[in-house]
Amino acid sequence: MAVNLTERLESCYTGAVFDVMWDLGFPDGLLPRELKSLDPEKTVAGPVFPVLGRPDSSLTPDESLLRWTEFLGTVPAGHVVACQPQDDDRALMGELSAENLQFRGVRGYIVDGGCRDGSFIKALGFPVFCRFTTPRDIVAAWTPEAYNVPIQIGEVTIHPGDYILGDQDGIVILPGTQAEAIVNRVEVVVQTENLVRKAILEGMPPKEAYLQYRKF
Repeated sequence: MAVNLTERLESCYTGAVFDVMWDLGFPDGLLPRELKSLDPEKTVAGPVFPVLGRPDSSLTPDESLLRWTEFLGTVPAGHVVACQPQDDDRALMGELSAENLQFRGVRGYIVDGGCRDGSFIKALGFPVFCRFTTPRDIVAAWTPEAYNVPIQIGEVTIHPGDYILGDQDGIVILPGTQAEAIVNRVEVVVQTENLVRKAILEGMPPKEAYLQYRKF
C-alpha cells in the first residue's frame, strides 16, 4: 500500500496538496520557502524518515565519519530523509552520500541546512532540497543523534509515518494518518482542473468555467 500511495503522491503537485489540506482544515504543512531543490525539475515523494543531529566539535574526524556512514546505512529504502541538523554552517549532504542513498533505494533527502557537490548530485538525478550550499563539510564537527523521531522544521513538526511531497514550488508534509485521504481528494481536484482547462480552451469564459466547476 505504501508504494502505491507514494506513486500516487508523486503524480500530484504541492499547490493542489496545499489547497486540499486547507479545504479539509489541516495545518498547511508547508516547510520554509528557503528550502529549495538543487534541481527544480525534480519531484520527491514518499514516507518520511526523520533525522535529528547537532554540531559536536569534540569528535575526531574518524568518529564523525563513522557516525555519518552509520546514518547512511540506517535509512530504509523507499523513504525520504528529512534532516534537522541544528546547524547553519556545514553541508549535510554531498556527492558520495547521495549516490549511496540512491543506490540503496532512498527516494530523496531534505535538510534544514546545507549541501555541497551540487552539480554532481544533479547529474546523479537524486532529489536533494536544502537551505544553502557550502563547501564546508561535517568532519570532526557534527553528529546524528536520533533517527525516526519527531523533528521540527520551521513551524512544522514532522513525525515518523508522515508523507512528504517536494517540487519546484516548495515542500509540504502530509500527516501520515490522513495522507491517503488527502491524495484521494487531490486526484479529484486535478481531474476537475483538467475539465476547467478543457472548457476554457474550447472557448468558455473563465468566470463561466469557474461557476460551472467551482474550481480555478
